Amino acid sequence: MTERKWSIALVQLSDSFRTTLSDLARDLRASVVAWSPDGSGQSIPTGTSVLIVLAGGSESAALDLLDGLPEGVPRYVIGASQDHRIAAAAVQRGARDYFALPDDFEILRRSLEREAREVEGRVAAGKFAEVERRAHGFDTILGRSPALRQSLEQAARVAEHRDVTVLIGGETGTGKELVARAIHYESPRGAEPFVEVNCAAIPANLLESELFGHEKGAFTGAVSAKPGLFELAHGGTLFLDEVATLPLELQPKLLRALESREIRRVGGQQSRKVDVRLVAATHTDLRTAVNQGQFREDLFYRLNVVALTLPPLRDREGDVELLAETFISRIATSYGLPVPPLTPELRAALREYRWPGNVRELRNSVERSLVLSPRGTLRLEEMGLRQDAVKSQGALPFPATLAVLTRAAALAMLQLTEGNKSAAARRLGISRPRLQRLLEGKDDTNEN
Repeated sequence: MTERKWSIALVQLSDSFRTTLSDLARDLRASVVAWSPDGSGQSIPTGTSVLIVLAGGSESAALDLLDGLPEGVPRYVIGASQDHRIAAAAVQRGARDYFALPDDFEILRRSLEREAREVEGRVAAGKFAEVERRAHGFDTILGRSPALRQSLEQAARVAEHRDVTVLIGGETGTGKELVARAIHYESPRGAEPFVEVNCAAIPANLLESELFGHEKGAFTGAVSAKPGLFELAHGGTLFLDEVATLPLELQPKLLRALESREIRRVGGQQSRKVDVRLVAATHTDLRTAVNQGQFREDLFYRLNVVALTLPPLRDREGDVELLAETFISRIATSYGLPVPPLTPELRAALREYRWPGNVRELRNSVERSLVLSPRGTLRLEEMGLRQDAVKSQGALPFPATLAVLTRAAALAMLQLTEGNKSAAARRLGISRPRLQRLLEGKDDTNEN
């Protein structure tokens, strides 16, 4: 049996054409629910795709009925009268069209076929959005630290609201784009487009056209009209990364678009309505940029409706090792390499590093070491970590136990020698096995 994916509600003011409409609905794989204003028949179900008022001989009553029918559902009136005034009145009262049968039957068929395609498109978009939500939702963002979970919980609450503007802050590499995608796909807009642009990656003289589009002949090289990213994101989310780099002369136009929900293409005279949620991200302090005259204050407040700040990796207790293990497994598998263990000395070194590039740096470091290390191993010296980013490179922790002090000294020396254990042991004046025990947190002060 053919699956029926959409439904037509027949509002029966007349029995005329009911058989014709039922046969047509069957051809278009639509289920049919009959409803009568006197209360007989089924109620109009939630999720009805199309409402059709059967008004053969009752056209005047159909016009009066239109005002009381559910909003948001395409409505058509089918009658027998060829009077164009009835058609005009039906459209004025909210109907999408009026068809006089039998003459308009083919036009009716084409209209319902279009409705069927739109329904199928919405179903397909919903399925795609569910796949994307599973791939990019909040559950896919790795980390168990309280600092990260608090930020994600706030983001999840924001996602529930369709139109709230969001400003995501945080250092480079903290996952701002991941959170922006999660907000979109976990929101009521999840079945609509997610469009992203890095404001710093597009030359200032091209960014306006990129955002708002242009008309043919608007400038040299504009050989045809082109919609901008606002138009492409209609119904969905526009993500502006590195928004702090937005040119000052373009900022008023962005503000106007957010306030009026309208845009105007470069070289155009006509304003176009856009329905877009804006999510912006920056790794710089926009308040400071405002104070320095580099960012408009009114735009800052418009973007800063809900501000989320992602914590740096060094403040996410326990997440470094979790992320490292995940990256090791994924990357090694993708390259066809054995998955190496995360040794105690590697764990210690990862914890002691400040990760100025955050999660992005960690992933790149793991990938580098997997490629350069012997198969099945992950060597610290191949990770390319910066010596000036080691937490313990300054004064040793004090007051502290002797075990903590010696382990901190061992870690600091290991970083200074870029992971070369033999060199670190030699410079500390101890044996390599003892260095290994110190790195593993096993205090041993009686053996060289």
